[in-house]
Amino acid sequence: MAKAFSLASWNVEHFRGKPARTERVLDFLNEQNPDVFALLEVEGKDVFSTLVARMPGYQFHITEGPQVQEVLVGVKRGFTAFFTQKVTFKTGNTFLRPGALLTITIDGEHYSVLFLHTKSSAEPIGLGIRDEQFSRAFTLKKKVLDKGAGGSGKAHFLFLGDLNTMGMDYPFDKDIDASVELQKLDLDAGKVKMRRLTKNHPHTWWNGPRSRYKPADLDHVVASTHLEFKRVGGADIDVRGWPRLATSKEQGAWIKDYSDHGLLFLTVEKVKK
Repeated sequence: MAKAFSLASWNVEHFRGKPARTERVLDFLNEQNPDVFALLEVEGKDVFSTLVARMPGYQFHITEGPQVQEVLVGVKRGFTAFFTQKVTFKTGNTFLRPGALLTITIDGEHYSVLFLHTKSSAEPIGLGIRDEQFSRAFTLKKKVLDKGAGGSGKAHFLFLGDLNTMGMDYPFDKDIDASVELQKLDLDAGKVKMRRLTKNHPHTWWNGPRSRYKPADLDHVVASTHLEFKRVGGADIDVRGWPRLATSKEQGAWIKDYSDHGLLFLTVEKVKK
């Protein structure tokens, strides 16, 4: 199979543009050399000038609005791409983050990539909002993108990012485990001919060895079932950053210097004509 493009998604926690950290983050991102990437939780305008200087081979897009955290998307020069901010993923909440939809055209085929940073909360309202955000992604595929592609299930569609699949803490009877939330996500994805891609590390988030929280699986990619990906260690997605390190001490140091999220990296193969 021939490569269509490589893709990275990374939640850089509270990315405000502190000079030393910004340079570390961008050095690491440059090392990955993705064709397309998204940085989540961009909070400071100072990030942009450093980004442009350190990554001159890319064009950039960013969401905007009253929310504190933005989604910043980079695309290598030479790719034909169209960016759209999708406010429907705010689900009527002014301060939630919109979706960032990028449509890439390669050899006459359109690949639609939706970057999401969904609601972070283990309260019942948080689970409900996330479920609605996922539902809107599936509706976008089925009722808009599939139609535009000429038939049911034919859209080359992915949505990915920090999906915050942490389940629900309920103070009355019983909780909903994160694994149950993922089971529902997988079930709903299958209804619109999508699947959640596999990863070569089980966890993508951790707050370090001093945290009372255990490592969690929060970052995901959901893709049309007909799309194919370059396999890495038997998986579709290569999780890079702290999950690759051998000891909790090394992991904690990386988290402190960069982010509590690992970076998701994947390579999309060209669709067969």
